Amino acid sequence: MPVPEAQGGFDGGPVDMLVVMQELGHALVVEPYWATAVGIEALWLGMEKASAFTGDLLARTARGEIRLAVAFNEPHARYDLFDLRTSAYADGEHFTLEGTKSVVQHGAQADYWIVPARIDGEVALFVVRKEAVNVRITEYRTIDGQRAATLVFDRSPAMRLGERETGAATLERIADYASFLLCAEALGALDALNRATIEYTKERQQFGMPIARFQALQHRMVDMLIHTEQARSITYLAAARYTGDDAATRARAISAAKARVGQAARFVGQQAVQQLHGGMGVTNELPAAHWFKRLSIIETTLGDVDHHLARFASLPAFPIPKTDAH
Repeated sequence: MPVPEAQGGFDGGPVDMLVVMQELGHALVVEPYWATAVGIEALWLGMEKASAFTGDLLARTARGEIRLAVAFNEPHARYDLFDLRTSAYADGEHFTLEGTKSVVQHGAQADYWIVPARIDGEVALFVVRKEAVNVRITEYRTIDGQRAATLVFDRSPAMRLGERETGAATLERIADYASFLLCAEALGALDALNRATIEYTKERQQFGMPIARFQALQHRMVDMLIHTEQARSITYLAAARYTGDDAATRARAISAAKARVGQAARFVGQQAVQQLHGGMGVTNELPAAHWFKRLSIIETTLGDVDHHLARFASLPAFPIPKTDAH
């Protein structure tokens, strides 16, 4: 867990998490790791405002006592982080929330939720306990074998997280972190799916020989590998850019990675399942089907390819170093 050392963690940075998420993607782990890791980042970014409270939550998370989840989505908003209808109301030093959050990854398994909401027209983050009153939870399974939930708040008690003027910027950075982790997980799944496909083509016989000997299929597998390696390179770049001070540079790197990984996920998944495994590829008996489902969910979580391409194009360009003209 990327918990700071002061709270009992190993202070894992983006590069550390890159390695961890790749292994989880390779193994198709369905535990609520991603949701909790993103929640840790949200608490860490808001720690200055409420250090005692968030410090305790981080320490308990490092000890494995609690799980976290960030409720990004609302039913009407699609991928717009700031199209928030969930509202917060101040009652002295306390707050209450009213609204609905949808497809909260492992929301029913979390002990605390970090909930974006609007208060006086501004975006703010709030922490809500699962045991809080006036919260209705509807849990369901997603197609990749993970769990999600719809949360309905009806004047539910909450605690504000972070400074007033940093709510929107913090929410965007949390979403970038979550997107980066998904890209890293996708790399592990892509590697595993490529290897499984190669092994299958070595075993599947047609016309008296393994289909791996057919040049047309070899070309498909080479294209799958190229897509994966391009996705890997740009995800490594996103890991390096995430910790930078320039928000636009970070956002462009994350959106570039999410878009390229999404393209690779769709291409590799479709080639592996529809073209090379054939009908066997859509059965639950083969791992390929499960990797394809997970990659499909990753591609549409926190923005699909079209969304991140549009975001990338709308941001300022990367700074170009000035050189002496000769």
